[in-house]
Amino acid sequence: MSSNTDFALAIEDLTVSFDGFKAVDNLSLYVDKNELRVVIGPNGAGKTTLLDLICGKTRSTSGSIKFKNKELSTLSEHQIVHAGVGRKFQTPSIYENLSVYDNLEVSYPKGRNVFGALTFKRTPEVDARINEVANDIFLGDFLEMEAALLSHGQKQWLEIGMLLIQDPELLMLDEPVAGMSVKERELTAELLNRISKGRSVLVIEHDMEFVARIAHKVTVLHQGKILAEGNMETVQNNPDVIEVYLGH
Repeated sequence: MSSNTDFALAIEDLTVSFDGFKAVDNLSLYVDKNELRVVIGPNGAGKTTLLDLICGKTRSTSGSIKFKNKELSTLSEHQIVHAGVGRKFQTPSIYENLSVYDNLEVSYPKGRNVFGALTFKRTPEVDARINEVANDIFLGDFLEMEAALLSHGQKQWLEIGMLLIQDPELLMLDEPVAGMSVKERELTAELLNRISKGRSVLVIEHDMEFVARIAHKVTVLHQGKILAEGNMETVQNNPDVIEVYLGH
């Protein structure tokens, strides 16, 4: 058993109660460096709540969340982002009226945020990074396009790009292929497999075919607890998992 300091993310005995209902119940979860972990489970299993706890949107009742051995549960959302954690929500939050290029530029660390706007210079370094990320997310030919005109899938990629440009060491994605075409799903699988080299990626997903394409390891949540964990095949053949999924 490797010591907890070896993990990118070490969650121990994590609990959060809402009015006495335990949405996450004494959960322990360990994600390795450069691992692509997928969390699955029926609705109400606590999947999104888990991401909310890691990124500081929700505060835990008890337990510990360590990222690279740094306790996150006491930090603000902003501090957690600074620590190297990026989170994409279910609904894309891009700047619809800005071009793809500008969306990426605004997301660049030390970029054109409210305070940096006056001092920000578009350096060759920034430009090169924007082009690199745009190519990564299949939008290299769309840099001048207004984000509102992108397809649903392209908007999802742009938002992933807006996180990638910050170079997080842990990237969390909530149902990234919801509403995507078959082709877009295939490309997204390729994208996620690529970006998990050099960082840890935590994905919540319902689409089992997609999960099978990307997951190094699958964690099944049920009623705020871990029901099963392992590779896709092990999890799919687990009698408890079959019962939870088919019994509902």
